[in-house]
Order: sequence, then C-alpha cells, then structure tokens
Amino acid sequence: MTDIPRRAVSRTAKLAALPLGFAGRTVLGMGKRVTGLASDVISAEIQQRTAEQLFSVLGQLKGGAMKFGQALSVFEAALPEEIAAPYRQALTKLQEAAPPLPAASVHKVLAEQLGPNWRDRFVEFDDTPAAAASIGQVHRARWREPGYDASGAPNARDVAVKIQYPGAGDALLADLKQLSRLGGMFRAIQPGLDVKPLLVELRERITEELDYELEAESQRTFAAAYADDPEIYIPAVINAAPRVLVTEWVTGTPLADIIREGTEEQRDEAGRLMATLHLSAPQRAGLLHADPHPGNFRLLADGRLGVIDFGAVARMPEGTPEPIGRIAALALRNDAAGVVEGLRSEGFIGAADDIDAEGVLDFIRPMLEPIATDGFRFTRAWLRGEAARLASPRSPTYQLSRQLNLPPSYLLIHRVTLGSIGVLCQLEAKAPYRSILERWLPGFAPVA
Repeated sequence: MTDIPRRAVSRTAKLAALPLGFAGRTVLGMGKRVTGLASDVISAEIQQRTAEQLFSVLGQLKGGAMKFGQALSVFEAALPEEIAAPYRQALTKLQEAAPPLPAASVHKVLAEQLGPNWRDRFVEFDDTPAAAASIGQVHRARWREPGYDASGAPNARDVAVKIQYPGAGDALLADLKQLSRLGGMFRAIQPGLDVKPLLVELRERITEELDYELEAESQRTFAAAYADDPEIYIPAVINAAPRVLVTEWVTGTPLADIIREGTEEQRDEAGRLMATLHLSAPQRAGLLHADPHPGNFRLLADGRLGVIDFGAVARMPEGTPEPIGRIAALALRNDAAGVVEGLRSEGFIGAADDIDAEGVLDFIRPMLEPIATDGFRFTRAWLRGEAARLASPRSPTYQLSRQLNLPPSYLLIHRVTLGSIGVLCQLEAKAPYRSILERWLPGFAPVA
C-alpha cells in the first residue's frame, strides 16, 4: 500500500479538483495584487495563518502539490512585499523540510532496496532525516569502506542517503493526471497554449525523477564533467537502487541561508556560480540541472558551489538549442523581423499566425535587460515589475503574449530558466551575466 496518509491523498485530489476554488482564488488574488488591481487589504494575521496552513497541507502531500509549493517558494520574489512576507517563511521550509517518514518505514525501504543486511553497509545511520523534499527524504550516515584504520576501527565516509517515500510515485503521477483534466482552464487563460503535449513532456520528466538509479547516472555524468572544477562541486555516487541513493555528504552553507543573511559579496558570488552552472552544464555534461530551488545548493568553504540533487534533469546531448542564443542576440540588436522568424521556426508562433513583429520585440526586450549590459543586479523589485508587465491586462503586450505558444521541447528549459531567475532575484545578485552567456550559450554572439 502506501505510507502517505490517506487524508493527504484525499487533499491531493481535492486541491487538483478545485482550481477555481481556494487554490484558484488564491492565485488570482496574488495576481491582482501583483498587477495593482486589488484594493482590499487582508490582515497580517490571516495571511500568516493561511501561509502556515499552506505549508502543513503541501508538506503532508509529498507529491505534486509539494513540488508546487517548492516552486512557489522560489517565485515568492515576484510578489509584493506585503504579500510575500508571511508566505516566505512558510514556503521556504518546503525547500529542505517536510513531515518526516517514520523510522520503521525508512528501515523497510532500506531492507527492500539494499537487502535485509543493509545495516552492515553502514558504520552509522541517523534515523532522524537531515532534510526532506517532495518525493523523498535524506539521512546522514557513514558508509563502510574496505579495511580498517590504525586504531582498528572500520574505514568509513560520510554519506547522504536519499530514500523515496513509499507511494510517492503513484501520488505524484495521480496529481499530474488530475492536472491533465484542466486543459479547458489553461486554454481560457492562454488561448495559444496547447497543454496536452506539455503534460506528456512533464510526465516523462517526472517518471524519470522517480527512478533513483537514473538519477545516479545523471549525477555521475555531472561529476565527470565537473571533475576538479574550481567553481562547481558535484558529490560522488556511492550506491544506487530504484528508491535509495547514497552519495557523498556535502558540507557547506545552504543557499537559503545565503539568501537570508549572506553578505553582498556572498550573494553576488552565489548568483554568478548559479548562472555558470545553469548555462555551462548542457555544453559540458549534455544535461541541464532542472531543479533550481535553493535547497539543492551549498556554498562550500573553498568558494565552490555544491550541487546535491539530480533527480530532475533535461537531457540535452547537443547542448542548449542554438536558436535560444541567436534569437536573444537578434532582440538585443532590435531585429524584430529576425526575432519573429526565429520564434516561428521554433514553434512559439503558429506558421500561419499574423503577429505584430515590433510588438513581439517590445514584449521580449525588457526580459533581456539582465544581458543588455555586462553587469546587472537581479532584484525582487525588477521581478515584480516584470510580473506586473506580463500579467496585467492593462499592459500593451498582454494580448500579444496570449498569441504565443510554448513548444514541449522548451518546457523544461523555460521552467528552469524562470526558476533560476527567481533564485537570482532572491539573492539580489550582481554578476557579468552577458559574459557568461557569451561563453556558454550557442548562437549568442557578442552584442556591439
């Protein structure tokens, strides 16, 4: 059966089935506040109580809604401060914390995945999880190595043991199945968006994320690509089974702590390293790290960025698609016709759709402000401004944006890029982002 509480599974179904109820009103309410269309003021006490309830419900689900909560915790940077403040503390908990799986259930999974003598593989194993996330939790342990030291104690190394919640896969896929029934709602919100192929793509990626042996393969590929790298650190994989993954333990300052209390220098450097990883990985590893929430990153004592989760990746054996860099460069050169031609060839604009080329350029150019010059500081205010511009019906580009489609092949790239920008805005990091693009993004020629 499943270790996920029955009431939590029920909540999953209810949350998915009520998009125009509580969840819908919440999102619409936030949207109105972002765009300045709401005049009512909700008391701080109600906001705080709602935020804590949101954390409690999403945390218990351990499925698609939990991932939704983690995504919200990244994008809170886009919300006005009076809305973001009560939610920030509750939602950021979802980046590294959730109600833990009982020790007996943990031991059962370890016995099933590593064998009945699983304890013999460890010198120590901490039953209290060090972290918990959407589909699994992590325990600290010491993995037994061959031989003994001079004192006769067994050789061992510190490891992180990632254990998947029993039943989490079924719950996560059920969430996605419920979401697939909302195609009509998506078409009402975004008429140009064909949601069915997007959901097929998302289901494939989620199915991959549930396979810890596949995650181990991805992590090994990343580790080989960044071996001895002076900026990025990828821990080694020690052992893997379908629902248990053992990797080197990474000691460092969580990115969430850097966001909350880091110095300006630390925040700027963390942002530079995040951008470097995001843009260089497809070229170096043929993979894109696709889960950019702060809980997956550490700033190490030697200055490197430690990356600790590879469950969600995009396989990009040819590297980042060249049109992304080429179209961005065309936009910075104010080549409206070239931008529309590029977007049409990639499926963002229908082959027969008549569209205002200059309007498309006006829509895109503000998004490219971070790479219009070599140095840019991401801020919450900048992200809030972009959110208001794109979401408000009063914006001159609002109707035009509803004509654009998101091709399935760009779904994960789009989501990861937005997530990474959300983290950079939380960090309020300044870095030479255009130079990083010039080095790692195919098709992005230097802009005069």
